[in-house]
Amino acid sequence: MIGFGVRNLKVFFKDKASVFFSLLAVFIIIGLYALFLGDVWVNSLGNAPGAEFLMNSWIMAGLLAVTSVTTTMGAFGTMVDDKSKKIIKDFTVSPIKNGKIVGGYIFSSIIIGIIMSLVTVVLAEVYIIVSGGEFMGFEALLKVLGLVVLATTTNASMVLLLVSFFKSINAFATASTVIGTLIGFLTGIYLPIGQLPEGVQWVVKCFPPSHAALLFRQVMMEAPMAATFEGAPAETIDSFEQLMGATFKFGETTVSVATSILILIGSAVVFYGLALWNISRKKR
Repeated sequence: MIGFGVRNLKVFFKDKASVFFSLLAVFIIIGLYALFLGDVWVNSLGNAPGAEFLMNSWIMAGLLAVTSVTTTMGAFGTMVDDKSKKIIKDFTVSPIKNGKIVGGYIFSSIIIGIIMSLVTVVLAEVYIIVSGGEFMGFEALLKVLGLVVLATTTNASMVLLLVSFFKSINAFATASTVIGTLIGFLTGIYLPIGQLPEGVQWVVKCFPPSHAALLFRQVMMEAPMAATFEGAPAETIDSFEQLMGATFKFGETTVSVATSILILIGSAVVFYGLALWNISRKKR
């Protein structure tokens, strides 16, 4: 399985276009924020101290959640390509068990997602520091790295289920474009979750990548929030966090960190199970 996964890694990184397009959503979001959205949200905070640092941390946290989806989707392009070119048949008639073949695709997609997410972490920190912010503390960095692994593993399972229905590279490319467009809205980047209609907010709060974005925001926004809202009433802080998707509430119940983590872990188990069932069903 590991050897097959390494083969997939080599195929992915050899194709520079695949690497670029897996990060295309990241570049688009950074460009939109730098040119348009950034000033809007910074100005909305008025003359609050550290407003730019806070909003930059907010957008970069959401960006990490998006990256864990788009890069794993790009990684699974190898699987779809193997199907469309009938290369997968060469593997299925080999001594390699089908479970190890699927495991190899999963392994490579998770590794690719983690690598590209770590690259995004570096880019995010450079952007924040260049814009006048501060480098996150060691403890916060460790939490972010742990969340990268968790978010990538969960989102890879969701993407695997989707990709298991595709046999054509054209269908996969179309789905990648649609997902790359929608993911920014579903994680509350283009429009804060608090500004969405109530019904849509419930959908977003049930979407696993949104919980990844929530956890990233809680870690990366902790330091700038303390500076910007120093001395502010608790109600003001709570209202802002709900607006920006740094806190989820269902009615009067606040979603805890442990609950979000359990949602991500549970989603990974369910989606992997459904994906493996769908793949095995098609081979009967």
